Amino acid sequence: MSVFTVEEALSGWYGLLRRAKNDTELLTVYRRLEETIPVLARFPLLTLSASALDEYNRLRALKLNIGPMDLRIAGIVLANDATLVTRNRRDFSRVPGLQFEDWTEIV
Repeated sequence: MSVFTVEEALSGWYGLLRRAKNDTELLTVYRRLEETIPVLARFPLLTLSASALDEYNRLRALKLNIGPMDLRIAGIVLANDATLVTRNRRDFSRVPGLQFEDWTEIV
């Protein structure tokens, strides 16, 4: 799992915490956040290394019309010679050399 995937997951929970309208909602969101952390910790973490940042900058220069977060994820995957698991075939299919799988696709 990329460090950006973790960032996106936690950002979603932080947004819900900021929008909680009452104590019950706040307690529920914090409980679910607490449950999420050990789940995320089960996966190996792919970090933003210098080589991943180089890949990101190379991809950005290609002007692939893909958002910066997806390009960062692609950079980490390429730098680690890994396979990305995603439903986002539309964007990631434009990244040269990127191996990806869509596990939601019926084979």
